[in-house]
Amino acid sequence: MKKSLVALAAVVAAGVLPSVSYADVAFNVGVVTDYRYRGISQTRLKPALQGGIDYSNGGFYLGTWASTIKWIKDGGGDANVEIDLYGGYKGEIAKDFGYDVGVLTYQYPSNKLSPSANTTEIYGALTFGPLTAKYSHSTTNLFGFASSKNSGYFDLSATFDVEGFSITPHVGRQTVKNTSAASYTDYSLTVAKDIGNGITLSGTVVDTSTSAYVGAGGKDLGKAGLVLGAKYNF
Repeated sequence: MKKSLVALAAVVAAGVLPSVSYADVAFNVGVVTDYRYRGISQTRLKPALQGGIDYSNGGFYLGTWASTIKWIKDGGGDANVEIDLYGGYKGEIAKDFGYDVGVLTYQYPSNKLSPSANTTEIYGALTFGPLTAKYSHSTTNLFGFASSKNSGYFDLSATFDVEGFSITPHVGRQTVKNTSAASYTDYSLTVAKDIGNGITLSGTVVDTSTSAYVGAGGKDLGKAGLVLGAKYNF
């Protein structure tokens, strides 16, 4: 993005969010070889373009993030992009013991699925040192599953800094209310490296316990795979 466009974006953000300094607003753009969400490919195991904007003020934060997708069309709908909107508050209970609570809505413009793929979750997380435990609870139907309100996702992760590399193991359990066949466990291990100038490279090995999520051509969207990514933060 040209510097003039970055400056314009900062001015617009400042107009929308009163008393915001440029340091409070962060932008990111990136590309991945496969967009995996909770272990399931959203792009038929193909690459995706992604980007977001985050604003923070003390413990309070707001943000938006978007990615190209393919799964809506595989399901008979008509949406090429996912847009996430979120907000919450982070704080510290004691030294090295923090919390994070908030709400996140996933929007798929004109998705035309019934029930709608649009989903809203509330979440809460506790962090102790490098360890984080988080629970997300859907207040709507979950990603187009009928009668799936009050589904939940629980995940455990940790982040370690080893010789300048960020290493993040993760395990999560998605429970889909009233559709037990769609419930599953996912696992991943991510290694990332900040190479300077705002660029971070990453590699993630991911797998799930399910083969119930199938895309176009009979592709197993939850199969084991390696996802490579590059992100530019500015």
